[in-house]
Amino acid sequence: MKFTCSKALLAKGVNTVLKAVSAKSTVTILQCILVEAAWGGVKLTANNTELGIETMLDAENVEPGTVALDAKIFSEIVRKLPDGEVTLTCGLNYITQISCGKTKLTIAGLMGEDFERLPYVERQNMFSISELSLREVIRQTIFSIADNDNNRIMTGEWFEMQENRLRVVSLDGHRISVRYVNLKEIYGNYEVVVPGKTLQELAKILEGRAESMVDVYISESYILFEFDRIRVVSRVEEGKYFPIDQMMSNDYNTRITVNRRALIDCLDRASLLVREGDRKPIVMDMKEDCMALSIRTAIGSMNDELDIRKEGEDLMIGFNTKFFLDALRVLDEEEVTLYLSGRRFPCYIRDEAETYNYMILPVNFVV
Repeated sequence: MKFTCSKALLAKGVNTVLKAVSAKSTVTILQCILVEAAWGGVKLTANNTELGIETMLDAENVEPGTVALDAKIFSEIVRKLPDGEVTLTCGLNYITQISCGKTKLTIAGLMGEDFERLPYVERQNMFSISELSLREVIRQTIFSIADNDNNRIMTGEWFEMQENRLRVVSLDGHRISVRYVNLKEIYGNYEVVVPGKTLQELAKILEGRAESMVDVYISESYILFEFDRIRVVSRVEEGKYFPIDQMMSNDYNTRITVNRRALIDCLDRASLLVREGDRKPIVMDMKEDCMALSIRTAIGSMNDELDIRKEGEDLMIGFNTKFFLDALRVLDEEEVTLYLSGRRFPCYIRDEAETYNYMILPVNFVV
């Protein structure tokens, strides 16, 4: 096997598939990147059996062949090569030489036939979405997935397609994040729970171009994302997602409009007084055109005030500072609107265009 391509292109390809290399597996082949050269170019693949990624590279002087290379060593070699054209040659016993200019390195490879290829995904249930929209949807919901495996469904995100509207939902037991995207075409009605780890790695690969589309295919066991000569295949979580429509409400007794940046700055200051694991809430006292915010912890205390526009009843309510900040930071609007029904009921942050809806449960406090 032999091929030549630019160091920049090879490094980009290696870094893309590296995200699917198994970091903890004791199975040697799962710690490798599969390099396949053919007349159409070079394919790089990594697969940890839960997540698989492959990408195609343009190459010259191609002699077909296959070799599996230790991902960590291979990626470090490519990263530290000088700029220029890289030639990779695999000879007897899978001994692989990587050269660039005057630099030559040799590493041992493994038989590529032992590598587990990406699973086949039926191309039936599908939809297309721009790279920009998909990356933004992930960014604006991924923070509220659960961070433990006690309930695997909660470590993933629910993708629900209805006609031409995609709904993406995440929750962790304390909050719910919902994003809606209206797509250009009408698709079927189907749903899937995608592992959060898959979406986190996918977001790192997506360049966020508005004109570039991602084709998404959903089967019973897998989901496939195809874009820009890259294929990302992931297992999906088994089981039914939570009844979101029953958990959310449009009712409210108090509606607050506030400058988003000012509220973020205030909560940021309050977070300086909260140790990790501390349950002391930020207390919001909403009256007329003013919101008084206060917090008291073992570290210290803070009092602040913000101008607001209020409709409905006065209300004093407490929240986890981090949960509120997480939702506010992923939004872009100058002002946000809060909908509340009482001290023991959730707060909803949503827009009139119905593109997002964030629910945050309150925290009890003593006045």
